[in-house]
Amino acid sequence: GGLIALEPGTGAVRAMVGGYDFGRSEYNRAVQAHRQPGSAFKPIIYATAVNQGMSPASVILDAPGVYTQEQDEKTWKPENYGRKIHGMVSLRDAPAHSHNLATVRLLDKIGVKTVIEFAKTVGITSPLAADLSLGLGSSSVGLMELTSTYCVLLNQGVRAEPYAIQFVKDNAGKVLELTEPHPQEVISKETAYLITNMMEDVIQKGTGQAAKGIGRPIAGKTGTTDEFINAWFIGGAPNLITGIYVGFDDRRSLGEMESGAHAALPICINFMQTALKPLPIVAFTIPE
Repeated sequence: GGLIALEPGTGAVRAMVGGYDFGRSEYNRAVQAHRQPGSAFKPIIYATAVNQGMSPASVILDAPGVYTQEQDEKTWKPENYGRKIHGMVSLRDAPAHSHNLATVRLLDKIGVKTVIEFAKTVGITSPLAADLSLGLGSSSVGLMELTSTYCVLLNQGVRAEPYAIQFVKDNAGKVLELTEPHPQEVISKETAYLITNMMEDVIQKGTGQAAKGIGRPIAGKTGTTDEFINAWFIGGAPNLITGIYVGFDDRRSLGEMESGAHAALPICINFMQTALKPLPIVAFTIPE
């Protein structure tokens, strides 16, 4: 697996783990691995909907549907975790409980192209599938890439390019190289705050409830892919965002029920409890 912790306001990489033993493998999973994010991609879809004028109170139907994929003309029938159906659900509740069917319907409604454009705006650089499977996180992304995207959503819509080296000095103390962050507002504060608030619900009453124990405002999202191959959690406080994925390097299951909430979230909580200690407790800023 991999772990990355970013300072959302500046893009500074505060911690990075690319594997558990450099001697056994020099492959840095925090920046080199591209994996399917599953539901960890959903906040981008909900943020696009909010950006289009929908609100957390807007409702969408969570019920089965059969879709035809244009490229290969195959039909596709997505399912919910545990195969449950929830009927009419609000945009606020659907990501908290990770309802797949509602998400695919929402994606169908707002348009795949709109979501892809929005994803690029907030920092996704990997190619994304131009079909409805995008709603379930079928397109592979990097951990650094997705974590820095969450920084935009959880930092009032401001994007700062991630960097690992602040400055390089020579032996006389002369600065040879310097990284100066250039944060830019890429989406509105209002859109960013609404999606942040919806992701706080993931922690308060959804799939990320274990993180309540951290005892400060936390927002984030779990992600699990088919057959429990990848488990994700990305989230954090306003002053530190952490992304974690757990998975084998080859395509095999982590094991039955090894979801984002089971396999990735506990690692994140363990890390954040220590990493957030020296940082002040702050709430997410509410715009005017």
